[in-house]
Amino acid sequence: MHALIVFAHPEPASFNGTLKDAAIRRLEALGHTVEVSDLYGEGFDPVEGARHYENRLDQDQFATLAEQRHAGRQGTLAADVSREIARIERADLVIFQFPLWWHAQPAILKGWFDRVFVNGLLYSGSKRYDRGVFRGRQAVVSLTTGAPETSFAPGGRSGDIELLLWPIHYSLNYMGFAVLPPFLSFGVAGHGYRYDSDEEKTRRLDARRRSWEARLATIADETPLPFSGWNDWDETGLPLRADGADEALRFRSRKGAR
Repeated sequence: MHALIVFAHPEPASFNGTLKDAAIRRLEALGHTVEVSDLYGEGFDPVEGARHYENRLDQDQFATLAEQRHAGRQGTLAADVSREIARIERADLVIFQFPLWWHAQPAILKGWFDRVFVNGLLYSGSKRYDRGVFRGRQAVVSLTTGAPETSFAPGGRSGDIELLLWPIHYSLNYMGFAVLPPFLSFGVAGHGYRYDSDEEKTRRLDARRRSWEARLATIADETPLPFSGWNDWDETGLPLRADGADEALRFRSRKGAR
């Protein structure tokens, strides 16, 4: 198996960095190969715009979808986008390693989605969901939070973690990935915020690292999260069954995630 780790944290010595390094060591020890997209370290530009397109379709007005489609067809995508697409295409498993910031992924990772998932080339009206370009590949989110696990329960103070993860999971499903249950590391607090003693935190995070390493040994055999597919919708996009809406399934994302 070849794995790609999309790493979105500005500090290599962070716990996110620890989990990224642990994944590399464990996967390589199992005989797999690993590649890393270090978005901060490589200076990835997350802001989509006209400056990324030298051979414009329309010099007077910038339309993202049109320019992406044109550049994909002409082979004139920006070098960093072409590099990231090639990395995904080499991968059997894509790991997204990032902290939860303002109830979502860091802006640099959201911008990676905006720029790298190129319209026309990697998705179209007919190339989405279970017909997506990346079907056959697995994707998993490894997420850290500052607040403790109890606060991310439904109705909890920090928000329902299943709902917070919905947009990124659904985007990966949109691209055709088999989306695995997330790996959640709660309570990575510091810098004035603390929920247990330093000693207990160290023990807890070390146990979390070991759990991540253990999970990676069998991750290729995991069951993906459930999503509707093309055969579940009518021509207007509505579910054909009353219980078919993905929103009603609510993932059960914690199942198998600990």
